[in-house]
Amino acid sequence: MKIEVSLSPALYTYRTIREHHTTVAIDLLRATTAVCAAFQAGCSSVLPLDTLEGISKYREMGFKIAAERGGSKVGDAEYGNSPTEYLRNDLSGVKLAYSTTNGTVSILRGADADLTLVGSFANLSALCEHLFADGRDVVLLCSGWQQDFCIEDTLVAGAIIEKLLTLNTQLTIHNDAANMALALWQVAKAAPYEYCQRCTHVHRLYGLGAAEDVRFAFRQDTCPCVPILKNGILTL
Repeated sequence: MKIEVSLSPALYTYRTIREHHTTVAIDLLRATTAVCAAFQAGCSSVLPLDTLEGISKYREMGFKIAAERGGSKVGDAEYGNSPTEYLRNDLSGVKLAYSTTNGTVSILRGADADLTLVGSFANLSALCEHLFADGRDVVLLCSGWQQDFCIEDTLVAGAIIEKLLTLNTQLTIHNDAANMALALWQVAKAAPYEYCQRCTHVHRLYGLGAAEDVRFAFRQDTCPCVPILKNGILTL
């Protein structure tokens, strides 16, 4: 079993693991955390979209609209990108049409893999157990911010690698981005929330009044589910 990290969607095309693999899309703040929270709140499916164009048509198909750009909810969308908002609501049976600045772009970018999963601290243990049991090679795709690197997604990648190493001692780290992610996590893991107070997107979200979401995102195993992309739709 091999694992590598792509530090942003812009680098994903240059990955070396291309066949018979699983891609895990990571956008800690906040898309992949919010997806896990939505399923934890009872959501039946999430349709990831990389554009806002025509998103309102999905209402006619029975979807609720969840849309975010630049950290803020878009227009007349029922929901934005807040995991804590989802958890405060009963979403039993709800279908979401979901578009975000970074996270849904990464989910769709990884759709060429054999399996495409969603990862965050919120589902860390469940995700790693699934990856270990499945046994395929893994590409961890960090969403970053507008195609650029970010610290917090890289920490999640490092945490996944460390946990997988405890499950599979034969796991091979396949690129230096994965080595870096693991090293960064080992520096920060005693207090990752505090470590990431320097992160630019943390400050951006604080400015938007989303401090509760930031703190929640760094808690592990709050939403123990494994969302999987099948035929363009995320389900459990």
